[in-house]
Amino acid sequence: MSLFKEFSKGIIRENPVLRLVLGTCPTLAVTTSAKNALGMGLAATVVLIGSNVVISLLRKVIPDKVRIPAFITIIAAFVTIVQMFVKAFLPSINDALGIFLPLIVVNCIILGRAEMFASKNPVLPSALDGAGMGVGFTCTLLLMGSIRELIGAGTIFGFAVTAGHIEPMMIMTMAPGGFFVFGVLVALANKLADKMGKKPVEHTGCGNCHACDGCSACESKEENA
Repeated sequence: MSLFKEFSKGIIRENPVLRLVLGTCPTLAVTTSAKNALGMGLAATVVLIGSNVVISLLRKVIPDKVRIPAFITIIAAFVTIVQMFVKAFLPSINDALGIFLPLIVVNCIILGRAEMFASKNPVLPSALDGAGMGVGFTCTLLLMGSIRELIGAGTIFGFAVTAGHIEPMMIMTMAPGGFFVFGVLVALANKLADKMGKKPVEHTGCGNCHACDGCSACESKEENA
């Protein structure tokens, strides 16, 4: 159960974008279409899992004074590998993502998980933490990209959906539309997380308690009455 918790926390309860508000720059920049959003999300997920695993394996070897440069070096290595694969097999995605693909190196989600979790926990929980955060990041980007592309261009993944029925709102593919969708999703995520969380137990009084006689709580209540 604890391993599942490590994986699932990044989807809603600690979603890196909607709950922790990290990585907002690439989130707003690449979610003009579902295709770009999915590409960025999957690339970041691969880097998250790989860097978390390696950092967890080396957590007792890396000196504390140079841990941040070491983490960035490890992350940069995985980003370089991912970028080479994307350039070779998905050149259109590479062109669409542009500078934001190599900038995964400084994505605060990845460095944050390395510092806060992978450097302090074993390999399996670290891998699940990276996978969960990556899935949460990917789902958020894909949802934002789909909404913005559908309303702004009338398509999803390039396929016409509302052609001839609803006039596209071009503003949704621009910065104001991105901020609007982002704000709405943050509000919904917070509401959903509050409903999923446990509410504090409220004191409802003695009721029909049979141990009322001689109870110190009852005596103090009578004195204050």
